[in-house]
Amino acid sequence: MFLRNKIVSKLHNFMILPAFILFFIFFIYPLIKGIGLSLTDYDGMTKANFIGLKNFVDFFHDSRAKNDVINTVLFALGSAPLLNIFGFLYALLLDSKFKGKSIARTIIYLPAVVSPLIMGYIWYFILQPQRGFLFSTLARLGLDLTNFNWLGNRYMALWVIIVVNVWQFVGMTMVVYLAGLQSIPEEMHEAGKIDGATYWQRIRYIVLPMMIQPIKINVTTNIIGSLSVFEIIMALTDGGPGYSTESLSIYIMRMCYGSSTGYSTAVAIILFLIILLPVLISLKLMKSKEYDV
Repeated sequence: MFLRNKIVSKLHNFMILPAFILFFIFFIYPLIKGIGLSLTDYDGMTKANFIGLKNFVDFFHDSRAKNDVINTVLFALGSAPLLNIFGFLYALLLDSKFKGKSIARTIIYLPAVVSPLIMGYIWYFILQPQRGFLFSTLARLGLDLTNFNWLGNRYMALWVIIVVNVWQFVGMTMVVYLAGLQSIPEEMHEAGKIDGATYWQRIRYIVLPMMIQPIKINVTTNIIGSLSVFEIIMALTDGGPGYSTESLSIYIMRMCYGSSTGYSTAVAIILFLIILLPVLISLKLMKSKEYDV
């Protein structure tokens, strides 16, 4: 019996092996390969030559790349907070008791199951100024706005993309917050009511301190998703007008297929660092507020 337990205990140590192999194949190896490529002038066809940090230096002199960094950061600053605010408010609403709650949950979550590329094309055809569903419907109602092209306006297009992105993924954020809300014992709410706390005081002093883990999950995934945005911009504006909505992920793809594989790999590593920095800062900030239930 002792020998059997010892063997089982040893086998448990090897259960992490498949996960480690997959992590090495799909993360460690591509990362090492990418760092190697970023130090070359590889164009995807001819032999790569080592050029040191030239690609990284070129990035800081590339005005289009700087513009794309600004677009990407603006998109994340707009999307990530709105996703969390509306996701939390939806979760609070759907955690209460009312008729049709299941239908409301389904309606809010449904857009998240559709591919961002498909969703982008759907909204592209809705927002088309001449033939789109929205403007043609308004025209039938006597409100002709066909000259108002939201996706063709360099100042409006990015905000339209942010709204579409929030509308699509707010349901996913809501589900995580809803799971967190439902894990809070009812006795704690009752204790707050007995102490005379108002609804918003219970949210502030009971709910939020116990929601640090769901907040951490949502903030981290929304930052990563927003800073690596690709499909929804490709479908809605293709990065235009001009390069006013082009994200860094789209720029990396275009450089890669434009025979600048080494340079695009260097930009991809910079994007990885741009994503990593706010994620580490947010995790560090939230770690100090963790609450042991």
